Amino acid sequence: MHAMSAEMLSTIYSFTAVGVSIIVAAAGLGSAIGWGLICAKTLEGISRQPEMRPVLMANMFIFAGLMESFPFIILAFAMWFLFANPFVGALQTALTVFAH
Repeated sequence: MHAMSAEMLSTIYSFTAVGVSIIVAAAGLGSAIGWGLICAKTLEGISRQPEMRPVLMANMFIFAGLMESFPFIILAFAMWFLFANPFVGALQTALTVFAH
């Protein structure tokens, strides 16, 4: 029967850390691009129709708030992967199944 070795665990945790880093970086980049697009299009709309400024600004803040929630949701998933790593449990199950 195979025991879960320290090498297997360190491999899982290191690959998880790399994956989480890429996910969080992509969420941050996506958020920055989203903010830029939202603000740019709002300013463009205001420059075309200045009388629509209050409506466009209200829409900008609503959409920016919705867009800003995305990185926080991604951060929650990242913390789940780091602190309650599901891959460790999967490794334990796989070793138990293949041992029999």
